[in-house]
Amino acid sequence: MPLLVCATPIGNLDDVTLRVLEALRSADVVLCEDTRHTRTLLQRHDIAARTLSYHEHNEAARTAELLPRLAAGETVALVTDAGMPGISDPGARIVRAAIEAGVPVTVLPGPSAVETALVASGLVGERYQFLGFLPRGQKAWAELVGVAWPSVAFESPQRLPETLRSLAAFDPAREVAVCRELTKRFEEVARGSAAELAERFADPPKGEITLVVGPASSAAHVSEDVALAAVAELVEAGVPRRRAAELVARVSGIARNRLYRGSL
Repeated sequence: MPLLVCATPIGNLDDVTLRVLEALRSADVVLCEDTRHTRTLLQRHDIAARTLSYHEHNEAARTAELLPRLAAGETVALVTDAGMPGISDPGARIVRAAIEAGVPVTVLPGPSAVETALVASGLVGERYQFLGFLPRGQKAWAELVGVAWPSVAFESPQRLPETLRSLAAFDPAREVAVCRELTKRFEEVARGSAAELAERFADPPKGEITLVVGPASSAAHVSEDVALAAVAELVEAGVPRRRAAELVARVSGIARNRLYRGSL
């Protein structure tokens, strides 16, 4: 029998498909990132199912435990607390193991914080990139600044103010949307420039955050003083000076060699 990979609601418990509900009812066992969280969804839809924890701390052991059961004909449904298993959540390991063992894998699509935020931001285009959780540090963030299409990422409320300040230092006019508590009672989508949202979210907000950053604009105007300060900040964070000058040049339009010499 197959491994059923089930997308679950990102907030509103009614945002679940009929196929997923049927899969949860029929499965011999439901693998959950947090059994308590999944139990709330099951109770909401009157589903009595056997649950088993499956999270980052026991993925390897659970995969080894469940693979023989799948091969023997049991049906296993895999869920996480929200969204699609394996996308910034546990699940990729058992999916890969099942495929390698010749066990059928069926993916049941459903709610997506990434696509919901992208459309709500108004920044959707023909192409976008998903970054998962934003990496820590100025060095990693700087790699994203010159991207010419929208970027979507998850961010913690505590780190959001620093992330927005960091982006605003490179490109204060960059279009950004902070999507908070999507599909929940207090859903909020705040849109504006990086500078505006950095000021608005000077303190950490409450709730889950999905961040959408608009594409780099070739018309961005950054003063040389601001650009040099950005180079200095990257160098201090550990980025090689030439690489820092290249990244800031891409955003500011100021020649890389000029920034490199000016930063010495």
